Amino acid sequence: MQFFWLYIDDLVGKGLDFPTIGKLVGLVTLFWIPTALPLSLLFSAIMTFGNLGESFELVAIKSSGIPLLRFMRPLLIFALLVTGLAFLFANNIIPVTQKKLSALKYDLIVAKPAFDIKEGIFYDKIDGYVIKLGRKEKNDSIIHDVVIFEKGGSLQDYLIVAKSGVMRLTSNKRDLEFILKDGHRFEETGPRNTRNTQFIQMGFKTYTKVFDLKSFQMTKTSDSAFYDAKMLSVRQLNISIDSLDKRDSIFISKTGIEFSPYLPFIRFADTGWKKSSASIVPANRQFDEVIPDSLKQAVYSNAMSNIRNIRAGTVTLESEYKERTDTLNLHKIEWHRKFTLSFACLVLFMIGAPLGSIIRKGGLGMPLVFAIIFFVFFYLLNNFGEKLVRSGELSVLNGMWLSTGILIPVGLFLTYKAMTDSQLFNQEFYYRQFTRLRQFGLTLYSGRKNKNTSA
Repeated sequence: MQFFWLYIDDLVGKGLDFPTIGKLVGLVTLFWIPTALPLSLLFSAIMTFGNLGESFELVAIKSSGIPLLRFMRPLLIFALLVTGLAFLFANNIIPVTQKKLSALKYDLIVAKPAFDIKEGIFYDKIDGYVIKLGRKEKNDSIIHDVVIFEKGGSLQDYLIVAKSGVMRLTSNKRDLEFILKDGHRFEETGPRNTRNTQFIQMGFKTYTKVFDLKSFQMTKTSDSAFYDAKMLSVRQLNISIDSLDKRDSIFISKTGIEFSPYLPFIRFADTGWKKSSASIVPANRQFDEVIPDSLKQAVYSNAMSNIRNIRAGTVTLESEYKERTDTLNLHKIEWHRKFTLSFACLVLFMIGAPLGSIIRKGGLGMPLVFAIIFFVFFYLLNNFGEKLVRSGELSVLNGMWLSTGILIPVGLFLTYKAMTDSQLFNQEFYYRQFTRLRQFGLTLYSGRKNKNTSA
């Protein structure tokens, strides 16, 4: 739903067929499977152990001498298997899925782009034409202040201007028709590179212009036309990270190459430089006192020019270095994501199993509530960690494993409570504790009141 709301403006009105929509839905669904697997394990674990606790089967198992961890062992092995499958899916299927999704998304967005003509923007997606609409009505059919440049003139583009008109598809859905009103058409004809040209101006009350939409039909875009860190496997990410991680040595050598023409004295920066400079400029004199007056202006002008060039080069190198660092972080984020989402299956199972045995409620109601609460908590921590990594507040390792580092102690705590038959989520337990506390408060109040009365 998030994906469709994000691209709803680009997808509506394209005349898409059901196979294309089905393919899009399937690719989006496959992309979200690694995120959905931890939630499914959490929910199923809570529901399974909640049903066993509600029917007192856990009590019977524990009374027969089987501890909770031993009873959980087969399901834990299954969770480990799912964790491994989740990693294989994220490492081998998701990169291919992301490539095909990006290619299909691009094809959908550019399919029949005539519907995407915006107000006040020159639109050049129609071959041979550039269109500008001053204003469109709410129904997107009635248009005003139309300007159309038609390519093909030997001297310059033909020009059509109109005060208003109607934009609509023809009945066969293959042509876009403009019915223009109150306008002019301008043409200039004649041989090039000569003054013998003819300028033609034609006014009209109604003029129909038809645009062929054959070029807007969907075409299959190659998957290799797109590149993103999400489209790489762990092995490919390792190669890319190793290449990007050499940015320091690359930029050090690049800085020397860029600045050496403006700082020629750098090549003399050795042990003899201090001695030679000291002999040229004594300690009790300034450098500008050594320069003759006739050369000071030229020296200062040359120095300022070199400083400006160095500053411009420094800004450019800084921008390139920051961009390369951000790209490196993105690759590291995707590398860690393949492991964190897979390992989250095991972590959330270790939360769901003891939590279900504690709440002792089966069905869909209570397990679904707790599953949503813990999964939202996990999802928010995951997003917060990634955003902190992108902003540079945390390292990639700490940011991407933030949710796991926080939820593992929670899972261990719940496991301990489940093994000791804790009443952590028992309403009656808290009601009894509240009743005892209330009774203690009333007793204390009565004692103080009697003491004050006797006094």
